[in-house]
Amino acid sequence: MYTRRIYKTTTHVPLELGQIMDSETFEKSRLYQLDKSTFSFWSGLYSEIEGTLILLFGGIPYLWRLSGRFCGYAGFGPEYEITQSLVFLLLATLFSALTGLPWSLYNTFVIEEKHGFNQQTLGFFMKDAVKKFIVTQCILLPVSSLLLYIIKIGGDYFFIYAWLFTLVVSLVLVTIYADYIAPLFDKFTPLPEGKLKQEIEVMAKSIDFPLTKVYVVEGSKRSSHSNAYFYGFFKNKRIVLFDTLLEEYSVLNKAILEESGMEARKDGEGDSEEVKPNVKNKKQGCKNEEVLAVLGHELGHWKLGHTVKNIIISQMNSFLCFFLFAVLIGRKELFSAFGFYNSQPTLIGLLIIFQFIFSPYNEVLSFCLTVLSRRFEFQADAFAKKLGKAKDLYSALIKLNKDNLGFPVSDWLFSMWHYSHPPLLERLQALENSKQD
Repeated sequence: MYTRRIYKTTTHVPLELGQIMDSETFEKSRLYQLDKSTFSFWSGLYSEIEGTLILLFGGIPYLWRLSGRFCGYAGFGPEYEITQSLVFLLLATLFSALTGLPWSLYNTFVIEEKHGFNQQTLGFFMKDAVKKFIVTQCILLPVSSLLLYIIKIGGDYFFIYAWLFTLVVSLVLVTIYADYIAPLFDKFTPLPEGKLKQEIEVMAKSIDFPLTKVYVVEGSKRSSHSNAYFYGFFKNKRIVLFDTLLEEYSVLNKAILEESGMEARKDGEGDSEEVKPNVKNKKQGCKNEEVLAVLGHELGHWKLGHTVKNIIISQMNSFLCFFLFAVLIGRKELFSAFGFYNSQPTLIGLLIIFQFIFSPYNEVLSFCLTVLSRRFEFQADAFAKKLGKAKDLYSALIKLNKDNLGFPVSDWLFSMWHYSHPPLLERLQALENSKQD
């Protein structure tokens, strides 16, 4: 609530921001963050009420019994626990998708639309939602069935085998995601030959980054928010740039030019039934030098081992959780507390222990990871400075903050708990000395 008060009362650009943000952009970002904060409050309140009602009225055991009835209709009795677990998962995720749909629609077509970010039509949004649900089930159900089977047959040390299985699954998903899953939703095209691609390859080579391909993804089909990332293991690294990050590729910039009559539409181009360029905001994206600076920051995460460190921390936490699960799974009182008096399904045990019992631990862990992430961001900025990109990164951060309507004023305590990236002013101050040099 204190953060919302900041959004409401901070109506003028602070003196320290006078050189980097105009009053029009400041007001737009203030109103955007205020709307997002209001939405977050009400959607969060709904989630808490929904979860409480599900627990009070025995929603979890009811859904388990309903899953058993469906299995019974298909000829599967109570002994087919894994089959019943998969039906339970399907129904639970379907319920979650349906109850979350109105909130997602409101966020996309009211808040994001109002502030000029939404690029989707309703038809595209719905097809995308159905596709995401189907792809999720195609991954979730087989993985869950194998995990439950491993727990069933693993004996006293099942937690070790379960952890190794989830480790392999996570590495496989990270490896195949960008090549086989992400293209189901977005179009990836190789970055054309030219000065930008050459400079990216030169920078990657200078730090021994094993770059194999550079892609541009059509993120503008959904939103005018921008991003960049790399993926891949060992000697097969790829870089992905959102078209909204690149000034010369931005669909928004082309739409502005077309509206002003400065660029004629080419045959076959223009607004499709699925995409509607929203031109409420001004020209967006970064120049080539600034794109290189942003990539210098991202490559800093690789060079400094941040990605590997995050994987190690994640797997250590996963192992600990499976170990504690093995300790607690035999306690009947846990199941009784959630309405399971006569059975102890493994999937329900996972749900109870991982989602409810570990909840305080997860909050503490999340805070620690946020603190670590902020430290990594400063280190990656410092790496970009060593590459001589301080000045360009400085201007890129300002542009990206403006393009994404980030509000640069925040409560320090809220920021420390929730923001995985340091506030804009702190990052700019760290870059200021090198920029002047």
